[in-house]
Amino acid sequence: MITYLLKSAILLLVFYAVYKLLLENEKMFRFNRVYLIGSLIFSLVIPLQLFSVKAMFETGINTIQLDEIVIQTNRTSLDENYIMQNLFVIVSGVYIMASTVLAFRLALNLISFFIKLKTKESRLVNGVKVVLMKETVLPHSFWNTIFVNKADFESGKIPSELIAHEKAHLEQKHTLDILFAEVLRIVFWVNPFISYFIKAIKLNHEFLADEAVNKQFGEISNYQNLLLDFASNRQTVPLASTINYQITKKRLLMMTKKESALKIVFKVFIVGLVCSLLLFTFSSKVTAQKVDPFANKVYKSGDLKIKQPEFPGGIIEFYKFVGQRFKVSAEASKNNVETKISMQFMVEKDGSLSEFKIVKDAGYGLGEEAIRVLKLSPKWIPGSENGKPVRVLYSLPITIQAAPK
Repeated sequence: MITYLLKSAILLLVFYAVYKLLLENEKMFRFNRVYLIGSLIFSLVIPLQLFSVKAMFETGINTIQLDEIVIQTNRTSLDENYIMQNLFVIVSGVYIMASTVLAFRLALNLISFFIKLKTKESRLVNGVKVVLMKETVLPHSFWNTIFVNKADFESGKIPSELIAHEKAHLEQKHTLDILFAEVLRIVFWVNPFISYFIKAIKLNHEFLADEAVNKQFGEISNYQNLLLDFASNRQTVPLASTINYQITKKRLLMMTKKESALKIVFKVFIVGLVCSLLLFTFSSKVTAQKVDPFANKVYKSGDLKIKQPEFPGGIIEFYKFVGQRFKVSAEASKNNVETKISMQFMVEKDGSLSEFKIVKDAGYGLGEEAIRVLKLSPKWIPGSENGKPVRVLYSLPITIQAAPK
């Protein structure tokens, strides 16, 4: 789970950085809307590795990631295990509690809107339902309804541009974007970049609504002055699209910004390139696969039927073989070393092991000891691909735990 959260956070960080650097200041609002929502989906789905992409540089060698082997100089104390178990329960409880609070808040906001829809007076204006509220609020919209102050509406103090602005939010279904992002925030609240994406999505919605108003009325300067009249009022309504959301210099300048077709094409190309590289990096056919010792040894990868190599007696016996023969050096034991090393080895077509490699070492002769033990291994039952013997590369992490003091 931690690995998944880290990967998704990295993806969201990269996508957000690309948006801020390349897209936010360009008048390509519809593309940006798709990009922001797509980035959220991409960042949360790809780390699940539900599918794989064939590597650009195919090696023809399957790679399998073995589970970690823990080498202990002494048994870990029961107190330590008890503490770790309770820590996991506490962390899980905090995560679930925070998600529950966020879900409850979203539910209250939704209920509040639907209560207003049922209990408040409403009118039909240009085919749009307008709910009249006694509370002093700025025009805002949600789902298929615009909410305005009743006194202002009946006295004609609400400019038609503001109604058109909120109508644009409704016609472009901006509520769906916000609800989708808010649900993701409930599930992945621990990811700090979700909130940044929600802010970017809302601001882009305002760009789109402003664009619709200016196309309809064609008086950009008057519309800008109208927005500035509301700039000092900072009332906000949760979930709603509201006229005063981030009335900033950037938003006003965006209305008069000139488009450059060549620049837009170039930036779209760069975005496509970044997305392709991230897809290749985080979801590739050669991505290591975990071994389930109790699973069927035959599985499919794309259109290929692959049979994993098998240690005599099964993978559990291999773990025992390494654990029983691995000897921690006297120096490492004396210094109570706690570390991790990572090894690679090849299971050849005849089942023998070769190409032993220390990927990550920690000194004290631990890597060399791992190679010594692996060289003692008997031949494996070789792997096959579509019935033909193949070489298979294995990755083996080993954790060294020191005796408790």
